[in-house]
Amino acid sequence: MSIRRILLVGAGGVGTAFARIAARRRFADLVIADYDLGRAQHAAQAAPDRYEAVRLDARDERATAALLAEHGCDVLMNATDPRFVMPLYRAALQAGTHYLDMAMSLSHPDQDDPFARTGIKLGDDQFALAGQWEERGKLALVGIGVEPGLSDVFARHAADTLFAEIDEIGVRDGASLEVAGYDFAPTFSIWTTIEECLNPPVVWETARGWFTTEPFSEPETFTFPEGIGPVECVNVEHEEVLLIPRWVEARRVTFKYGLGAEFIGVLRTLHKLGLDSTNPVKVDGQAVSPRDVVAACLPDPATLGDRMTGVTCAGTWVTGTGPDRRRREVYLYHAVDNAWSMAEYGSQAVVWQTAVNPVVALELIDSGAWSGAGVLGPEALPAQPFLDLLTDYGSPWACEERTPASK
Repeated sequence: MSIRRILLVGAGGVGTAFARIAARRRFADLVIADYDLGRAQHAAQAAPDRYEAVRLDARDERATAALLAEHGCDVLMNATDPRFVMPLYRAALQAGTHYLDMAMSLSHPDQDDPFARTGIKLGDDQFALAGQWEERGKLALVGIGVEPGLSDVFARHAADTLFAEIDEIGVRDGASLEVAGYDFAPTFSIWTTIEECLNPPVVWETARGWFTTEPFSEPETFTFPEGIGPVECVNVEHEEVLLIPRWVEARRVTFKYGLGAEFIGVLRTLHKLGLDSTNPVKVDGQAVSPRDVVAACLPDPATLGDRMTGVTCAGTWVTGTGPDRRRREVYLYHAVDNAWSMAEYGSQAVVWQTAVNPVVALELIDSGAWSGAGVLGPEALPAQPFLDLLTDYGSPWACEERTPASK
């Protein structure tokens, strides 16, 4: 499938990094849309001869569908917060274009027993429309950032080439990043961080299916490569646990994030005070969302690159039995040094690492190496072409063999 023009919705840190990366790969032009036209224009400076900036409210399905038609776009690339997933997703379906995102539709915890039973899970609203995407012969490639995204590709690669049987696929995320001058400065959207960290985490087991636990449950110390070292990781709600079991066979699937005690403490305090809520409250007669206020009080993650140092690491830890029937344990990972991403692209490490993966995916779709119709996760497609092309982008991945734990 040839991709001539992409509608990129969202010109924040990740969207801007996407535009800068895609500018070096001449397979498509971009129409960059954002509620803030100035942000879209700033992102479009990456390739002013090929990129156009427009204003768009991501909540407006009709306007989005009209924009896709007006510019003859082949794909809608969603680089917005998860709360805008469904209107953009439906707009692409309505317009008859392909669709990619890096975060899936929001979950809604079970009202009666949220820490044991799943309610509406991440992505359920998108998978409910899978039949319509199949009927129209269009692809909705969901969760194709770094986590979810590259972590799912790693799971596919492990199942296809490294293991005969898999006991656990555990996505593990850690970093040594520091931001000078701030006591608390998340390196990714605080809106999204609050959502995934304070919702009940989901775990998959073959005997139980999907079930939930308490936030920050099952702490473990995981040793990360690239000089990061041991980091305490805890269960967090994330799309991989909802995607991987659909296409990869494993007895257990988890996602754990290296947040640190201080970060967890701040999130717990926000929750206690109700500042994680998205329900508007009245302040001097104005309706405001507490979570939006928190986001407004913190620095924009896209602007932190010059103050950041260190390495971010995203990866997939897999245990099981290798093709030789011996116990095996590996950590497939991708690490980005902030100094490198800033020098090469002017984007901080976390947003660059997220943005590079959908560019790789779109290049594979454009070449025909990846294809399909319906709602698919990255693990539904062949891993090797993706991993080879990612290395070609100048940011290679690695596979670390580890000593299997005794059973």
